[in-house]
Amino acid sequence: MPHKKATLIGLIAILLWSAIVGLIKSVSEGFGPVGGAALIYTCSAVLLLFTIGFPKIKRFPVSYLIIGSVLFVCYELCLSLSLGFTHSGRQAIEVGMVNYLWPSMTILLAVIVNRQKTSPLIIPGVILAIVGIGRVLGGDGGFSLTEMMNNVMANPLSYGLAFSGAVIWAIYCVVTQRIAQGNNGITLFFILTALTLWMKYLISPQPEFNLSWHAWISLLLAAMAMGFGYAAWNVGILHGNVTVLAAASYFIPIISAVLAAFMLDSHLTLAFWQGTAMVSLGSLICWWSTRTVAVKRLSDEAS
Repeated sequence: MPHKKATLIGLIAILLWSAIVGLIKSVSEGFGPVGGAALIYTCSAVLLLFTIGFPKIKRFPVSYLIIGSVLFVCYELCLSLSLGFTHSGRQAIEVGMVNYLWPSMTILLAVIVNRQKTSPLIIPGVILAIVGIGRVLGGDGGFSLTEMMNNVMANPLSYGLAFSGAVIWAIYCVVTQRIAQGNNGITLFFILTALTLWMKYLISPQPEFNLSWHAWISLLLAAMAMGFGYAAWNVGILHGNVTVLAAASYFIPIISAVLAAFMLDSHLTLAFWQGTAMVSLGSLICWWSTRTVAVKRLSDEAS
């Protein structure tokens, strides 16, 4: 596949993933938080079976099969349910933004666990991302600890799940890079996530499905965004410009907020957009802190 075409496909994956927040919330309004998530991951798993195929599990290292499965399923549960249990469109967008702390957390964890070389830029990068979340959660007044606490305590389940998801995904990214040995278990992991959600749906009281064209269309789009997003990203990473894709991925919070605000008909304040920009910029600085060290090392070796 041509290099530029593969990169473009990878960029399409970023656009698809950016729509996830608004779509998951829309689906949950029709099918309930658990039932909606179960339907999304079921449909996505079917799409992945046709696009990526079912992996050859026998080739998987046991550690990747077990640890990778558990971490992935836990993250997807945190992501989908944190959005599904939100009380409004604005709250869903805020919860989604908390989840986007994972890029800076991933780089920080890679530095701590994998001893990845980095420059001092990582410190202001992490601080900027955290302050950005504070500004997002601070309400119309911007950064306010009192407003942040009031906001979080209005729905501690959703905000707690979103933050837990960010931590879990950071661990997943760092750990699986070391133990996967080039294997991709995404289809299996989606199937396991769907099964877990259906078990949750069957053993606990759930609201009835509110069937409507809007709900069905949202479900179809969410499944496509999930399934085709991972498939497209796989093509981009394998055959495209990884540097371009990595840099572009750090703008997902901004794109996601724009799409979610449109889909959920939510008005977002200037303080929110400033916080969102800080989250993206902070993550980008963290990523750049590792690149500057790598570039300097290559320059030293060349000289």
